[in-house]
Amino acid sequence: MDDLSLAADFPQATREQWLKLVEGVLKGADFRKKLVSRSHDGIDIQPLYPKAEGSTPIAREQAGRWLVSQRIDHPDPERANELALLDLEGGADALTLVAQKAPAARGFGVQIGSLDDLDRALSGVMLDLIHLRIDAGGHGRQMAALVLALAARRGHKLADLSLDLGLDPIGAMAAQGRMSASWGTMAGRMGDTLGHLTEQGFAGRAFLADGRVYHEAGASEAQELAAVLATGVGTMRALETQGHSPDAARRALSFLLVADADEFLTVAKLRALRRLWARVEQACGLDPRPIRLHAETAWRMTTRRDPWVNMLRTTVAAFSAGIGGADSVTVLPFTAALGLPDAFARRVARNTQAILLDESNLSRVIDPAAGAGGFEALTDALCEKAWGLFQEIEREGGILDSLKADRLQARITTVRAQREQAVATRKEPITGTSEFPNIHEADVTVLFPSPLWEGTKGGGVSSELDQQSAGTPASHFSPQGGGEQLAPTETAFSSLVQMAGQGATLPRLVGTASGPSPVAIAPLPSVRTAEPFERLRDRSDAYLAKTGERPKVFLANLGPISAFTARATFAKNFFEAGGLEAVTNDGFSDNDALRQAYRDSKAKLSCICSTDEIYEKHAEEAAQALRSAGSSLIYLAGRPGERQDQLTRAGIDTFIYAGCDTLKVLTQALDEACS
Repeated sequence: MDDLSLAADFPQATREQWLKLVEGVLKGADFRKKLVSRSHDGIDIQPLYPKAEGSTPIAREQAGRWLVSQRIDHPDPERANELALLDLEGGADALTLVAQKAPAARGFGVQIGSLDDLDRALSGVMLDLIHLRIDAGGHGRQMAALVLALAARRGHKLADLSLDLGLDPIGAMAAQGRMSASWGTMAGRMGDTLGHLTEQGFAGRAFLADGRVYHEAGASEAQELAAVLATGVGTMRALETQGHSPDAARRALSFLLVADADEFLTVAKLRALRRLWARVEQACGLDPRPIRLHAETAWRMTTRRDPWVNMLRTTVAAFSAGIGGADSVTVLPFTAALGLPDAFARRVARNTQAILLDESNLSRVIDPAAGAGGFEALTDALCEKAWGLFQEIEREGGILDSLKADRLQARITTVRAQREQAVATRKEPITGTSEFPNIHEADVTVLFPSPLWEGTKGGGVSSELDQQSAGTPASHFSPQGGGEQLAPTETAFSSLVQMAGQGATLPRLVGTASGPSPVAIAPLPSVRTAEPFERLRDRSDAYLAKTGERPKVFLANLGPISAFTARATFAKNFFEAGGLEAVTNDGFSDNDALRQAYRDSKAKLSCICSTDEIYEKHAEEAAQALRSAGSSLIYLAGRPGERQDQLTRAGIDTFIYAGCDTLKVLTQALDEACS
């Protein structure tokens, strides 16, 4: 039987009918407050959308499977090579070579000091059978020269290789705060580089418009899109001033967006970029063509605490990137925030995509979100918002001038502050960190602990170096020949390639980058949203190491178990998000027993937990009993309501509830408990 024919026999339900039923469930509550959420761009996200009519699918550069890309970021070229070969044997078909000191290296990155180092890092890698993307930050041009020299050494024609050289001087400046020469000089270098690549038959992408630096600084989806658009337009303009046609310039560009655990907005963001760039192409008098769009899961969403939850986050992100139309997807291993991931973490990252592709078959449909009302509406809204922000950047003189004037940074800072407040109040909860924490979590293994945070021993991480002495942390690597420098004169890209092929070290190649009028700006920070809660947990770990036990809070449960369980569970999760161990019990009806149990717990803090009815009868006397037993701070789980003044006079210092400033309360609690 045809389901559609059967459905046609019934009247079509209307939105008005649905709203009437919803009103009955809400019982007078505000529909917008209860069921409509808002993104950080101010876009309403409705609970239900009608079917989209007349939508056009958005196509990838190539139909079919997206590329499964794995990062190469171990400092030792030979060890990096071993891990890369395991990835390729395990199903990856693309590699991202992350060079040391690139912003995305996070304190690691492959130490490439010369062509021989690059050759060792890619030993056994058949460059003509995989896709390779270079992530070298401000040293991109020099790394590109090494890559071309390696291709020549191995006898490859550039036309036969799938390469993304990843040159993004604007993004590197935004992350690092400086550009080695004026934009006019940089434009000349970009034009020279593309000219040489074109002469050599290069078929890949030389330049990249990268959204990661903006996303990591806290940008909204539309802000990230606007910055990427502005970077792409700025790159095209620079190339055009050097004699390259708009068509040649756009063919030299690829794009990178961040995929996070917000499925709907991630899908819409990737789809929106393709529509937005098509609009740019049309404005340039070009017929739109599919862009090459890379996606990488968000560094901003990774956590050091309960890192296993990162597997769930990256699965949602990779799923969203895939159905959103990414041409390649890079999944950050679940231990990335703790240190250099080992082979197991890399395998999980790789297999996440393998399951999505080979078991869920997500790549078999072109633009599966097409026609879905929610995705189409969000895509349209993001396009409108991002285009307006892009025009604002253009009115400021383009992205370079906007960054130099600190305007783009200021707008992103505003959104980051909103995001931080939402995290602090747990309006945007972080599972395993600010919600449902596990203060007794087991360590996970990494190759080297991250140099980005203090306390490499403990805090949920153990290093392979704890069991064996082989290997060297990233901070111990430095390129050979570091003292070699060339005079700050312009060097053609063809000369850089020739120098690289003749054995010039990377520092010698980098020495050619200095130029007149270098640019300095306020760099954008790289911030993970979980960091404030992680710092509280670090304080708890330090207290544990010093005293042998964690700071504690005693849960003063009143009445029967059925009365206090809900709020006691809330309080336990609340305090343990800050590393305070909750001492619980089966409840009290006698204040003398409550007083003695508190003393036995050896806690400095206490929190009364029960129902509002029991609070009305017993909260005040319980607070007095706890104060007399020595509790320096007394909390009550629940909103105080009209009795706040009365409860405060009875000795209750702070009330904890959903929506309160959790970070502020926990900071105060740790200050007292650890004093």
